[in-house]
Amino acid sequence: MHSDRRGRRHCLSQPLQEPYVKAEPEAQARLLDLQELDTGLQRVEHRARTLPETAEAAALKERVEQIDSELVTAQTKVSDIEREQRKAERDVDQVRSRADRDAKRLESGQITNSKELQNLQSEIASLARRQAELEEVVLEVMERAEELNERVGRLTAEREETVAKYTEVTARRDTAAAGIAMDRDTMVRDRERVAAEIPADLLALYDKLRAQYDGVAAAPLRYGRCGGCKLSLSTVELNDIRATPADEVVRCEDCRRILVRTAESGLGGQAEQ
Repeated sequence: MHSDRRGRRHCLSQPLQEPYVKAEPEAQARLLDLQELDTGLQRVEHRARTLPETAEAAALKERVEQIDSELVTAQTKVSDIEREQRKAERDVDQVRSRADRDAKRLESGQITNSKELQNLQSEIASLARRQAELEEVVLEVMERAEELNERVGRLTAEREETVAKYTEVTARRDTAAAGIAMDRDTMVRDRERVAAEIPADLLALYDKLRAQYDGVAAAPLRYGRCGGCKLSLSTVELNDIRATPADEVVRCEDCRRILVRTAESGLGGQAEQ
């Protein structure tokens, strides 16, 4: 089925406001080779931009940075709680030392005053209670310190594992990127060689259209269908092309890309002139 083109102008060579471009059929055919290379370059550049290893490496790097932040916080808390533990242990030692002194005074038998003796015994009992309370504080602080040290250990292990994975992923990314760069360099050299074989005015038109139409400037005419927009040409349009000299560049009336006539264009006797 042909698309409805009623009301359209049917001249398929360049419109009047654009200069005519003439080129030998062989030069026009080379546009298809150039287009294939440019499309390949687009694919290669897309691959380079969208390597899965790139996103994976970025996520791993972000996780390492997050772990580093969590480690700093955890290690700061460990330092704080170690100071707290040392203070609690000093408090216990001070109370224990005082209780030991009082116990020795009591055991010496030197205190004969009943009131003084009663006060000393009361103080020893109070110190014992205080020591028990402080030892509970020390135990609680030690438990918190142990939990924090375990967290530091887990984070350190995770960091080492994540860094190792990041190193492996970036190595794969760099290897893939190097391979893509080699492919791209080869294509660029091939493009330069093919472009050098195309007349300057035709190449300028091609480059202009490629910038306008998503990187596709030239398409083959095969079996009456434009290879760019994939629409079938009407009988009138095909007759216009048959009547157009082979060295005149024609454009698709729908997508405005350069139509390159081939042996499979469906033009009958005027296949490729």
